[in-house]
Order: sequence, then C-alpha cells, then structure tokens
Amino acid sequence: MPFINRLATEADLPAIKALMDIAIAEHLKDFLDPAQVELSKSIMGLDTQLITDRTYFLVEEDGRLAGCGGWSRRATLYGGDHSTSQRDAALLDMAKDAARIRAMYTHPDFKRRGVGRLILEICEGAARDAGFKAVELMATMSGEPLYRACGYHDIQRIIAASKDGVDVPGVRMGKAI
Repeated sequence: MPFINRLATEADLPAIKALMDIAIAEHLKDFLDPAQVELSKSIMGLDTQLITDRTYFLVEEDGRLAGCGGWSRRATLYGGDHSTSQRDAALLDMAKDAARIRAMYTHPDFKRRGVGRLILEICEGAARDAGFKAVELMATMSGEPLYRACGYHDIQRIIAASKDGVDVPGVRMGKAI
C-alpha cells in the first residue's frame, strides 16, 4: 500500500510522541553513546507551534504512522516544547531568511523506505509555495546522511546540547529550493 500524507492535528499528539520516542532511541544509538542519546531527548521533540501553524505532516501506511516532520516560517531552528532555550517564535523574512525544516522522525519499522525523503519533499514544496527560496535544518548524526543525499550542505557543526561532560553534536544544514 502506498504512503499517504496529511497535516497533523492535536489529536495526533500521543501517536507523534510515541513515534519520536522510539525513533530517537533506535536511530541515534548507532551514532551516539547512551548518555548522548539520553541528553538528546532534552532537545529533541515536537514544537506544537508547528501543528498550530498547520505546517506539520504525518506519513502513514495502512493507517500506521510511518513518519512525521514539518517546516516553519518561525526563527526556531530545532527543539521541542520542553526545550525552551532554543525557541524563538519570531516570523522569518522570506526575502532573506531560510524556512526551517523541523522535527523529522521515521519509525524504525519504516527505515530506508523513502519516508524521510517524502517528508522533505512535502516540506520543501510547502515552504517554496509560501515564498521561501531556501531551507535550513539542524541534523542529528543519524539524519545527516539523508539530508546530504537530498542536496543539503553543511552550514555549521555545533554542539547541540551539553551537560555534565556529555556533548551532543549537530549539523546546521541548508539547501536552496
């Protein structure tokens, strides 16, 4: 059965949260040690502003949530509702700023089946239709190969989180659309 996509609603929040939890735990363990994976949970997750803004999508197969992700016209680059230090709800200037690709997750059962690429295509198309000429995102180490394969380039390598001697790396990446 082919994948279908739709905008997420508040009613989808429990399913989205469950998908994010398993995706973070499973996908990052091949790239980070257990302490880094645990610290990643403090900065990763859903920013519900994306659902309110109607810019967050779900990809499903046969009624099962395969993946999710969104884009934003707001300044926040990454982080969920609980990671307030990275949040900035200011609207971007589409004439000079890049839209943000945000909170992309694929259920491990659907890994390598095109879910991430589909979400990127949907988000890039929506941002382009809104008038943006470029997109940026913060890649995890597990997501970086997908984004690079989809034409994204490095802007800056950073430490996305640090606590008690544990660092979580990230890569700010961008692409013209």
